[in-house]
Order: sequence, then structure tokens, then C-alpha cells
Amino acid sequence: MVPLFLRACRGETTERPPLWMMRQAGRYLPEYRAVRAGVSFLDLCKTPKLAAEVTLQPIRRFGFDAAILFSDLLVPLEAMGLEVQFTEQGPRLPLPLRTPADLPRIHKFDPAKETSFVLETIRLARADLDASGTPLIGFAGAPFTVATYAIEGKTSKGFLETKGFFYRHPDEARRLLALIGEATADYLRAQVAAGAQAIQIFDSWVGVASVDDWNDFVFEPTAALIANVRATGVPVIYFANGATTILDRVAHTKADVYGIDWRLPIDEARARLGGAAAVQGNLDPAVLLGPVAEIERRAADIVRRGGRRGHVFNLGHGITPETPLASVEALVRAVRGE
Repeated sequence: MVPLFLRACRGETTERPPLWMMRQAGRYLPEYRAVRAGVSFLDLCKTPKLAAEVTLQPIRRFGFDAAILFSDLLVPLEAMGLEVQFTEQGPRLPLPLRTPADLPRIHKFDPAKETSFVLETIRLARADLDASGTPLIGFAGAPFTVATYAIEGKTSKGFLETKGFFYRHPDEARRLLALIGEATADYLRAQVAAGAQAIQIFDSWVGVASVDDWNDFVFEPTAALIANVRATGVPVIYFANGATTILDRVAHTKADVYGIDWRLPIDEARARLGGAAAVQGNLDPAVLLGPVAEIERRAADIVRRGGRRGHVFNLGHGITPETPLASVEALVRAVRGE
């Protein structure tokens, strides 16, 4: 039987919305913290046995309807030739790409050689998940979001280095985005070959792009990446965080599922997407810091608005480390109608 999550991703009518959470394998879980205490974040990503273990932890505890690969958006950037450091303040790239002269430092890569640990994590996780029939989601960052890290060297508020590079050197910016998109397509197709049954593409920072930026830089490499991965036959989820004002344009990427942040009711988002076959979301993660009654009320509203056709219940962004386990348990019960 086809799992509930995959049926919803295909836009089918389901008996209830499947549920998983972005960052569900993370610091809010005591079992994750126990593993993380003995290893650095990057070493955890690069140790398949441990990465598979933390991928499985939220499935064992909560029985979510899908698992997501434990890794990081910047793993491909390291494979492309840029040094990546993970600090307490977040990821850092000591030598970002700031001028066209820097572009030769980044290149495509062979996923089987440079990211073999990711593919082995998928294989190990699938060996366990297959017993319960829980699907595994692979993922990567979208070209624009990955490019912001390559150019800024860290997360940013204004993304001035990125936008400045794009506006001063538009041709080189398009070449960079195309290169990242092509490398990411190879990486994600390798994840599918290793056993990923769906793919999520995170565009975490696309909300800072204007309509002109979207048209001039973002749309083409994003749509090309989605088409390339969809050709494998697995559903592709495109999560355009902060992009509710351009959802009508986002719809042209032709993803199978559109992840929606919490800034717009999910039925309104679906309408702006032209009645998309499948949507994912969209509880504000901060709601899980509130009382159970509020979690139940808001979850019920999203379930109602999402309808029975093509709705995957999720948060509007990643779960926060401060989230109580009891809140997650309450959310699971609410979405399942228990």
C-alpha cells in the first residue's frame, strides 16, 4: 500500500493529513542531545550510523508519517570546494565568493565520492524504515538560498553582499546559480537512487527576493532543478520561506507540493498557487510553546483549511529547540483526531 504521506504528495484525497515536522530530528529531543554531546555537528552529518540514528529518533518517539534525512544544506557547498565551518553562532564560510574572480573556486562534484556519507545514511535509514513503511525524505537547499551562504559567508538580515553581487554582476550571478542548481540536481538524484522517496528543496531565504529578483535570477535555476528531480519519479516539495507575496509566481516552478510558511492561511496560499494539487504546512512553530488548548485549536483550523485533498501537515518552519515534548505529543493527537 502506498504510504499516506506519498498519497498526499500526489494530490490524492486522504483519510487525514499526514504529519511530519521540519527539523524533527533536533535539539528538542533528549535522545538527539545525547548523541550530539559526543560529536561535532559536522561529524554527526558525516557519520552515517549516527546520522541514520538521529533520522529515526522522531519516528520512534512520535510515529510521524515521514522521516527526513539528517544532514545540512551546506554539505554540497563543501563538496563544491568551499570551506564550511559550523559554530555556535551558525554556519560560517571563511572565504566567501565576493567577486567574479572567486567563481573558479566552486565546481560541480560527484555525489558518490564527495557525499558518500549522505547516501549511506539514506541506505541505513531505509533499512529500518521499511519495516514500518515510513517514507524517507531527502533534501537540499535551493540555488538562491545556497548562493546566499556562498556569497555572504553566513546567515544575514539584509543579504546586501548577495544582492550587491547580483546587481553588479548579473551574468556571473546567473552562472553561479545555474552551477549550484546543476550540482544540486546531481546530488538529489543520487539521494533518490540511494533510497529517498521524496525530496524537499528548501529556499529558506527566498523571501528577501523582490519580484524582479525572482524573475531575473531565481525562477529559472529553481524550476530547472525541480524539473530535473521530478524526472526521477519521486514527488518534489518546494518550500519557499517568506515568499507568500509571490506565490502566484512560485506556482510556475511546477513542484508537486508547495511548503507554506505560517504567514498566510493555507487555504489562501493554495488559492494564490492556482489551486495547487498539494500543499504542506503551516503551523507557526512558536504555537508549540503555548498551551495545549491553543495548539489543538490552531491545528484543527489548519486541518480544516487544508482539506482532505493533497495536504501534508507540517510547521511553517523548523521546530525550535525550546519546544516541550508534550506539545509535540499534543500536536500529533490533534492532527490525527485522537
